[in-house]
Amino acid sequence: MIDLLVIGGGHAAMCAAITAAESGLSVTVLESAPQWRRGGNSRHTRNLRVSHPQPTATLVDAYSAQEYWNDIERVTGGATDQTLAQLMIDESLPLLDWLVDHGVHFQPALSGTLSLERTNAFFLGGGKALVDAEYARAARLGVQIRYEHEVVALNLQGHRFVSARVNAGEQVQEFKAHAALVAAGGFQANEGWMREVWGPAADNFLIRGTPHNTGRVLKDLLCQGADPVGEASQCHAVAIDARAPKYDGGIVSRLDCVCFSIVVNQQGERFYDEGEDVWPKRYAIWGRLVAEQPGQIAYAVYDQQVVDLFMPSAFPALQAESIEQLAQSIEVDPAALARTVAAFNAALVDTDLSAYDPKQLDGCATRGLHPAKSNWARPLNKPPYYAYPLRPGITFTYLGLKVDATARVQIGGVPVTNLFAAGEVMAGNILGQGYCAGTGMTIGGVFGRIAGREAVCLRS
Repeated sequence: MIDLLVIGGGHAAMCAAITAAESGLSVTVLESAPQWRRGGNSRHTRNLRVSHPQPTATLVDAYSAQEYWNDIERVTGGATDQTLAQLMIDESLPLLDWLVDHGVHFQPALSGTLSLERTNAFFLGGGKALVDAEYARAARLGVQIRYEHEVVALNLQGHRFVSARVNAGEQVQEFKAHAALVAAGGFQANEGWMREVWGPAADNFLIRGTPHNTGRVLKDLLCQGADPVGEASQCHAVAIDARAPKYDGGIVSRLDCVCFSIVVNQQGERFYDEGEDVWPKRYAIWGRLVAEQPGQIAYAVYDQQVVDLFMPSAFPALQAESIEQLAQSIEVDPAALARTVAAFNAALVDTDLSAYDPKQLDGCATRGLHPAKSNWARPLNKPPYYAYPLRPGITFTYLGLKVDATARVQIGGVPVTNLFAAGEVMAGNILGQGYCAGTGMTIGGVFGRIAGREAVCLRS
């Protein structure tokens, strides 16, 4: 019998598989995707957030545990389990060191307008290189990988996992194990479930990552009485280029121009403060904001003055020599957009633009405008003018499985003895809403390793 059955094939899954296998456990990973698409959303990632008391090989200065906690508390509005969040923070630096020891390479601290050089360690080669390194390590340890094996149901007897029912091509198989880890992601690629939550608006959502995260195991466990955490409508939702594909657009479709732009809806009206906070602490609210607009579409409008301040999309920005011409290209009423831009510019008459600093909160703000722009506000008056069309880009959903500090799934407040969860499927324990860049990968790695260690304890 298998010692540890890992359901899912992303970063959280592989951290658990490697940890358990290094202690001598037999481990089998069931990945629903084909080999070329293995790794879930992890292959689209770039970094993880790490608390460190002093500079590291790839991070500058320090980022204290208290500051990390303050960031989590602020972006979630307190919708977080403090015990689990603190555990993630405390284990983040050991995770970084562990990944380095296991063949993952990191690039030097990344400076620039994202302001992540203190907080986030970037994978050299991106998430695909991370996943490949983890799979290579797992293979050397004898971990068995089964691609195109979709788990459809778990057999629980009381508070104990017994087996998993799996669709493998045209065959239905049963896998028995002494313990199992659920690391199969959220349900964002389940179009029917998303429509149940969001209604017809969900048809206009783009899924940034894998089409294999359908939430099938999550729904099965919730139907069996597993304790839920988070709300179905909460998710990591980024404003991405509306021209991106329905699935797997990844990081190249993300737009980081919002804080240097004004963002308008189909009526040519602004609807939120584009400069509320530094971008890594606010980018993941903009997908939801766009989802609430008519037609789930919006447009980031900017001028020549800021074109070099952000990483562009894979698609070229729309361009025009006047605001009215730009409005026509995005099918917004030219008079409405011109009024919005004029009102925005008028609200900056008393702004001290000498303080403009794209790398930090600069206080360059509008006066008497609603909604305000709290930082990085400057007159939009230097042609050519540009626009990017925005749609909600869903990374992962926050409804998931409640776990304890040992990563065990809960049923009626009681831990299931030998069933664990890690990664996006339990991220809602820490991320009730909002997001700090890189936190999802930290959650996956930390709780994946915890699950692997706990599985070892069960067999000792």
